[in-house]
Amino acid sequence: MSGALDDQGVEDAAILLMSIGEEEAAEVFKHLEPKEVQRLGETIARMKSIPREKVETVLDKFANVAAEQSILVADTDEYVKSVLRRALGDDKANLLIDRILQGSDVSGIESLKWMDAGSVAELLRNEHPQIVSAILVHLDHDQAGAVLKCFTERMRNEVLIRIATLDGIQPSALKDLNEVLSKVLAGGEKLRKASLGGVKTAAEIINLLGSSVETAVLDYIREADNELAQKIMDNMFTFDDLDKLDDKGIQALMKEVQSESLVVALKGATPELREKIFRNMSTRAAETLREDLESRGPVRLSEVEAEQKEMLKIVRRLADEGQIVIGGGGDDEFV
Repeated sequence: MSGALDDQGVEDAAILLMSIGEEEAAEVFKHLEPKEVQRLGETIARMKSIPREKVETVLDKFANVAAEQSILVADTDEYVKSVLRRALGDDKANLLIDRILQGSDVSGIESLKWMDAGSVAELLRNEHPQIVSAILVHLDHDQAGAVLKCFTERMRNEVLIRIATLDGIQPSALKDLNEVLSKVLAGGEKLRKASLGGVKTAAEIINLLGSSVETAVLDYIREADNELAQKIMDNMFTFDDLDKLDDKGIQALMKEVQSESLVVALKGATPELREKIFRNMSTRAAETLREDLESRGPVRLSEVEAEQKEMLKIVRRLADEGQIVIGGGGDDEFV
């Protein structure tokens, strides 16, 4: 949620939530993500009064009865506290309330999801990379990537190689992570081993770091374990990621792929990727491919995936030869 238009939407949503009452607002909060709850909570806390015309406009937009008073909530701080406690429970709500109203530090692995990347990075900066990796795999990949960008290159590399080699986390290990962060173990020893971390997790996080950081990380991992680096690279570029190639790259790939293999592979492609490939073929070739796709009957998923993997091998070969460029998902464009 960014930009003036989005900001206006958040403000409208905040006015609507204050107009419908605590109980109903709490039900809405239950269905939102941490970032959304925080953004709305901060907006509500800033609103001490709203012009009646604005209230009427917002309520009309949501097909509700227009409010008569301009001040919907006498004490917005207390309103935020009450709504969040109803929606999230006392413990989780208190963590967020501190951040919204006072900007206080929060604790517990779960609470890190409510913090900005810079604060998380500062909290973990002096921890051992093994501890940091075990914590970051609990966060959304975009948040974990943003935290890693705040670290030094050496720390970032050390953490990512540990994430890539992490094979789940035992409850007993979670207990020992850090006294401040141990609240995540609500279930104690009865918890099953959490299937967190691994090559795919590391690959998805690296994808969000951008090509320059990505290259440095992979070079570091390759020196320590070349096979692990290759596994990460295999997971970083999927068939759907072909859509990230520029037109020149798609054209180079098409020259290397047999038509029969292409038909089978595209049976599992997104409409957007199909159209991109059609655009980079001659009109006649594109029409033929469309007809073949339409006339081709059902294909086993295993066959589709096998042909897609063969195409990805060609992509990697062409990339190694310098004919095409594939980059991290964190950059705005290819260079």
